[in-house]
Amino acid sequence: MSSSKRHIRDEIFGIPPYNSGLTLDEARARYQPATIAKLGSNENPLGPSPSAMDFGGKLSELARLYPDPKGRALCEALAARFGVDAANIVLGNGSEDLIGVICRAVVRPGDVVTTLYPSFPLHEDYAVLMGGVIERIGLKPDLTVDADGLIAAAKRKPRMLLFANPMNPVGSWIGQSDFGRVLEAVDDDTLLVVDEAYAEYAAGDDYPATVELLKASHKSWIVLRTFSKAYGLAGLRIGFGLASSAGLCDFLNRVRTPFNTNAFAQAAALSALGDEAHLERTVSLALAERARLTAALQGRGLTVAPSKGNFVFFDCGTDATACAEKLLAAGVIVKPWKQEGYRTFIRVSVGSVAENDQFLQSLDAALAP
Repeated sequence: MSSSKRHIRDEIFGIPPYNSGLTLDEARARYQPATIAKLGSNENPLGPSPSAMDFGGKLSELARLYPDPKGRALCEALAARFGVDAANIVLGNGSEDLIGVICRAVVRPGDVVTTLYPSFPLHEDYAVLMGGVIERIGLKPDLTVDADGLIAAAKRKPRMLLFANPMNPVGSWIGQSDFGRVLEAVDDDTLLVVDEAYAEYAAGDDYPATVELLKASHKSWIVLRTFSKAYGLAGLRIGFGLASSAGLCDFLNRVRTPFNTNAFAQAAALSALGDEAHLERTVSLALAERARLTAALQGRGLTVAPSKGNFVFFDCGTDATACAEKLLAAGVIVKPWKQEGYRTFIRVSVGSVAENDQFLQSLDAALAP
């Protein structure tokens, strides 16, 4: 065993490096493309609300002082938005930080954590890190969620039921009726965690009013949200969790680092939350372009998963990593999926009209014989 490995816990050897996607600088260094369409990380092409970046004369003071460790002002605004008590909200350095916090607080060696597959890798990785055992519920042949499979798994009483709705990377979702069935099947001893990072893009009659349904239940639950996607604050790293009780939040607050959300992020998120018009513009663009991308990919004969996110998951029909490299040479960053069974699939973010046009034009060349 190498000198470095002997210091590392066994669980870590089974966790692959996170596929975080390429940065603009990495793309430029590799191929020097004239223009780059960054469509690998589901970022908002419109950016944040201008009001979110207006710190006025507070920049120096925000930098000099420690942030409010509880993020009281932001939590109060979120409480009013979702109709919960502020004590039932926990902030995170992005919602992915809170996935780690939850796993550290809840998962014990040997505990079963059930999730949908293919998954956001951190849903699995943080549970494995704590010694948890992952149970995967795969997709149906049409790339939609296997609600019956998820319900059957819930009845087996896992320690935690953790899944994204809409799914990342697929975009498929659990509708209102099926979510109610899942909730009914969840045992009182199971913690239900619903990752709604893309919920702002998913509104509609067939998407559940998750928090309202959960508030009416007696189950233990956490709903995760983020300001990284629809609110355009990915670089500031701020997310939040809505929990079934203040007591549950209290334990999560003991596990997280005391100042896990910085002062700039808290202030920007609070301002962004108040700019409904910018959010509406963001969602309108994403929904229109998502429909256009889906139709264009299907028109090329490619299999495309249904999506309620700001991304599209499709089978490129060949090795996705090789296809993504050809796209990168043309200045388009996408994310080839690397989980077993989906290595011909690519997740492409819904960007601006120009970025999406660049992607589609480059894809034709990348897939040409």
